[in-house]
Amino acid sequence: MNVRFLGTAAFEGIPSLFCGCELCAKAKKLGGKEIRTRTSVMIDDDLKVDFPPDTLLHMHRDGIDLDQVKDLLFTHSHSDHLYAEDLVARFPGYAQAQERPIHVYGNDITLAKIRQMFETNGGARGFYELHRLRPYAKVEMQTATAVPLLAAHDPNETCLLYYIEKNGKNIFYGHDSGKFPEETWEWLKDKQPDLAIFECTMGKVDYWKSHMNVDAVLEAKARMEQYGMLNADARVVVTHFSHNGGLTHSDLCGIFEPHGIEVAYDGLTVEL
Repeated sequence: MNVRFLGTAAFEGIPSLFCGCELCAKAKKLGGKEIRTRTSVMIDDDLKVDFPPDTLLHMHRDGIDLDQVKDLLFTHSHSDHLYAEDLVARFPGYAQAQERPIHVYGNDITLAKIRQMFETNGGARGFYELHRLRPYAKVEMQTATAVPLLAAHDPNETCLLYYIEKNGKNIFYGHDSGKFPEETWEWLKDKQPDLAIFECTMGKVDYWKSHMNVDAVLEAKARMEQYGMLNADARVVVTHFSHNGGLTHSDLCGIFEPHGIEVAYDGLTVEL
């Protein structure tokens, strides 16, 4: 199984629109792994997590055939994770797509935003099927099995993390969230993911309530180790960085690699 990190930035991207901060200036100068688009991953060629505004760029840059996607899994409705307007591009008149539905999974607010966009454009017409998820209730998708877990992100929305099983491999997809709720840890503590993905939006900023910082990531990995969740072959990757964290890719590697944590960059592929 391949997990491709299409984008690895928070809402603003790096370098950010209109921004003249030191990190954005460095990113413009250095390019390469310092350039970060909004976060999403592709699991194999048929399961996509989130659909940010940079999806068209990801498709062009990485040679992705989006018409191979069978399942779309959403963490929450914020615009850097859900750009519903682009889902309409699969409708007749915009594209010549396969006449089969992509199955879409998410919370009620996410699905309401998508449904509103579809209705504005004449309805999904069989090109999408929407499925509402509830925390800790397993769902059998076409491509994988997923269990939605509660995040600590937006108090006005039931934001979700995921434990995904596909082709005998297990992934913990752990963002957007601050330190995880205790009920999520209770569900996780006897699991053994092959890949654990955390976020580090805040860098070294002393904040961890709706997003994680460096200390919160290290604490989460230590707790997984305490529970015996990470076997010798398990991989831990950190992603979803904000320019406000002030850390370059090399800075992040210097912080996390001594702890056995890989730093994602746009285009990174992890093979499990």
